[in-house]
Amino acid sequence: MYSTLPKIFNSPLLFLLILADLVLKGISLYKSARRDQKVWFVALLLVNSLGVLPFVYLVIHKDINFSGVGTQSVKTVKTGKRKK
Repeated sequence: MYSTLPKIFNSPLLFLLILADLVLKGISLYKSARRDQKVWFVALLLVNSLGVLPFVYLVIHKDINFSGVGTQSVKTVKTGKRKK
């Protein structure tokens, strides 16, 4: 059967790369919007970098959350104030 698409578009590797890019972009867009980081949000939305820029954003702005406590407790440690 004749196909007009090149063989690379039928590749499972390409499908996985596109899926990983969409997941990383979705997570990083969500986190940047929740943190009200407008510059990051616009950059992540407009730049198509095959997951590189979303990965960089997630690494730079990662939450240190090993104890199962929410991110709010991390913010209180940084400011030095404790909520009762």
